[in-house]
Parts: sequence; structure tokens; C-alpha cells
Amino acid sequence: MIDCKDLTFTYPGANKPALLGVSLHIPAKELCLVMGPSGAGKSTLLRCINGLVPHFSGGKLQGSIRVNDFNPVELTPREMSHTVGFVFQDPEAQFVVDVVEDELAFSLENAAIPAEEMEIRIEEALTLLEMTPLRSRRLETLSGGERQRVAIAAALALRPKILVLDEPTSQLDPHGSDEVLQTLVRLNKQLGLTIVLAEHRLERVVPYVGQIIYLSDEYPGGLTGKPRDVLRSVQLNPPLITLGKALGWDPLPITIEEAQECVDQSVMNFPVDCKETLLVSSEENAELKSSFIQVKDVHVNYGNILALQGVDLNLYPGEIAVMMGSNGAGKSTLLRSLIGLIPIQAGSIYVGGKDIAGRSVADICQQVGYLPQDPNALLFADTVSEELLITLRNHHLTNTGTIHESNLLLDHLGLADKANDYPRDLSTGERQRVAMGAIMVTKPGALLLDEPTRGLDYGAKQILLGLLRGWREQGMTILLVTHDVELAVQAADRMIILENGLITGDGAPEEILANSSVFSPQVAKVFPGRRWLTVEDALGGLNACQH
Repeated sequence: MIDCKDLTFTYPGANKPALLGVSLHIPAKELCLVMGPSGAGKSTLLRCINGLVPHFSGGKLQGSIRVNDFNPVELTPREMSHTVGFVFQDPEAQFVVDVVEDELAFSLENAAIPAEEMEIRIEEALTLLEMTPLRSRRLETLSGGERQRVAIAAALALRPKILVLDEPTSQLDPHGSDEVLQTLVRLNKQLGLTIVLAEHRLERVVPYVGQIIYLSDEYPGGLTGKPRDVLRSVQLNPPLITLGKALGWDPLPITIEEAQECVDQSVMNFPVDCKETLLVSSEENAELKSSFIQVKDVHVNYGNILALQGVDLNLYPGEIAVMMGSNGAGKSTLLRSLIGLIPIQAGSIYVGGKDIAGRSVADICQQVGYLPQDPNALLFADTVSEELLITLRNHHLTNTGTIHESNLLLDHLGLADKANDYPRDLSTGERQRVAMGAIMVTKPGALLLDEPTRGLDYGAKQILLGLLRGWREQGMTILLVTHDVELAVQAADRMIILENGLITGDGAPEEILANSSVFSPQVAKVFPGRRWLTVEDALGGLNACQH
């Protein structure tokens, strides 16, 4: 179905190839995962499949690629679209119209599908993605996850033989992610659709796929094989695989059920309280601290939707609070409200002891840094270093000292060697760090992050965690909104659950997440009732129990 031989591609002006000598075979009706470190060429490989590379990107392509017996280099992406449906990493980038139904109809109209057939296909795609109630909604009123599902439905409406997806679960909550992945499995099994997807949140995807292609400098040309074989050979592993390797489980478990079968019954008979020595809370008593951000009975109507229904929340210095919740729960709306981007209809918000009512967004942002889901929204300059200087100039902070500190910040972010690069040419993770530098250069008292791990591999996430912990130690107030459960359990001093515009949980991570049916991490599922959330918790707990 898809064959590459010695495929090498170099972007215009690049110093080295994005793909180097990749050879692979993806058979028909396969569900294949492309994985690897950030910048390894995963998105580039996907774009080669439908001809976006090199037709739209330019650059030099060598070697060969065949897709369903077609050559994407000889055909145009428009011609390839009848064979290959494509869903981008940023779904907003492929939207053309304003309403869900119209977005699905747009590609069908361009393909000259008859009106009666269009209606059938639209209804079919909406049903497959469980989006029929959203049929008449405007795209701007949808959550990020809902918009991603619209993009998938639009691709399916053309009924391609191959569906290619770039991080399809990156904006979805765990439940939404499972629904989409199960839909993909159903399409793969029942319709024989060949599916190729790239994803960084491996813990979500690995149980569903039949083949993995691993791209990295470690394996020139790529490593291809069954999931168990590939994951055993590489270091880029989800927590379940890391745990299995550490405990010597053989065969290596791919699913939670397989891992539970590997757990020795004697372990499950250990007294539950033997793990208590491992649980050290970093939270101080809230009564001994003053909140930097205080939210009192806040109500927000976003469009015609009651997004927040009386939220009360205190955020404290020297603390990383992580907020989770379903798509559309109101998380992004709350973040935007905290800096005045969205007006509140009732209640009050205080930052640094001062009511934000009547204050400009620019004024509030001198105290609160805000990183939106799309880092591109903050990138305007021609170079990375200039991005930070723009912020300093906007806040009238340009002097020799602050310029020197901005250079130190770039070094701290691991971007010193990118200072003169064009920000939008960088990888997703690098753009994320540039945007973070642009908001952190003023040294705000609080940092709000909305899904900051989109496009980041496990290594890049550890870099982000290191930065957040360092800023926490300096006394910063940090609120991280994410659907990434495994990152949440590593980052959180405190866990907050927001559902339907209301806070339904607020406490220590082991209390909120360990027994959650939706937000429980892999380790907690393998060892139910133990309150172990990370691989480190489990290994330490097992050692303590045995001794």
C-alpha cells in the first residue's frame, strides 16, 4: 500500500535532511504508528504520503515513494486527496468555512459529489465521530478537541483508502481520545481503511496499532516492526513499557490488562499502608500563604454557552496546580478570563491582591504570563531573540540588564543556538519554548499554560517539567491545563478537576487521580488502590513493601 525506498528529503535552506534514507513498507489495511523524538521527521514523512512534501513545501526529495501504486511526487495533492485523507496537527489550519456541516461539505463540493450523496456522507462522518449534535455549530464556539474531531470527520467524508493523521489525540481528553482511537480501529477493521498516524502520547495509541515505524538518528532509515519488538529496542517509551522493562516482564505488556497479569499476586497482598513513606506532599498549608490569584464565584457566558458557572479558586505562590477536565469543560475559558481576554458576567478575579476589573490585558500580563494552546499566536518577529525583545519593548523594559537576562533565558530554555533563527521554522516543541520565553522574559508572578505539551516527546516534556519546577522554587504561581495525564502526575503539587464549568475536585494528585475512572494514569491502573501514580512511585513502593 505504502512503500518508501531510501527516501531523503531536505527543506529549502535547511542544513541537513529532515528524512534520511527512510525505507519502509506499510501493507494495506494496517493501523500504523509513526513515532520518534521531536524533529525526527514524523510530520514530514506523513506529508510525503499525500504529496504536500515537496509540492507545497519545496525542497529536494530523493529516493522513491509509492502510495496505492501512485507516485505522490508526480501527482498533485489534490489528485492524491481521493486516495489519502489528511488531518493536520493544527486542525484550525485546514478549516475553510465557519459551520461544522459546511466544513464537511466543502471538500465534497470540490470533488463534485452529488448533493444527495453529500448528505449521506456528511451524516455518516458525523455519526462515526459522534458529532451529530454539533452539526450546526460554528467552529469558533467549539473546544479544541471538538475542532480536531471536525477535521477528522471532514477527511473521512471523502472516503479515502488511506487516512493519515498528525497527532490526532493531542487536544482530546482521555475519554475523547479513546473514542477517536476506537473509531479509527473500527474504520480499519470494518472498512479496511489503511491508517497512518504520528503521535507523541504513546500511552494512548500503542494498544491500538499493529505496526510501529520509529524515526530517529539512532536508527538511520527508520526501525519498523511489531509494537512489542520496536518498544523493546528503543528508549522512547510510555510509562507502562518503562515499568515492564524495569521489572523484567516478558513478554513486554502493551495493554493495562497484560500488565495486570504480570503483577505477582503477592504484590497485591502487600498491606496498602506500606507505601505511605513514599507520599511526600509538596503543598504547604494554604492557611499559611496568601493566594496570588483569587477567583470568586465567577460566571462566564462564551457565545451562547454558559462556560463557567460559579468558579471559586485560589492559586498560590510556589505551587504547580494542574487542571484537567473534559473537552468543553471551560478550562481555556477560565485561563482567558484570568487575564481579561474574556469578560466575566458575575463574580470577581484578583491578581496580586488587585481586582482585574477595568484593567487592560497588557496591564494584567505584566503580572501573569499566558501561553495559549497555539504558540504561533505569540510569534511575530523574524528571529527568536527578537521575540523576547518585542515583549520587553512592549512593557518598556529594554535596558542593558534586561537584554542580558533575555539572552540568559534563551540559554535556560535550550534555545541559545536558535537565537537568530526564524521562529516559525522551528519544531513544535522549540516554538513552544520560544513563546514561553516571550512571556517569561518580564518575570511575571504567575504562569498560565494551556496544553503546553502538544507536539512534545517525552524528553521535551522533561525539559518543560524542569523549567516549571525551577520557576516554582523561585516562588512563581503556576497553573497548567492539560489532557496529558502522565505529565500531570509528574508536574502537579495540586490537582484540580473542572467539569461543566464547575470545579468538582481539588486536592493532592494521589487523592484526585488514583481512583479516577477517566484521568487515572497507567501505573495507577496497573496497581489499583495503591495510590501510585508514576513509575518511580511503583518501583519505590514495591521495594519498600518487599523490605
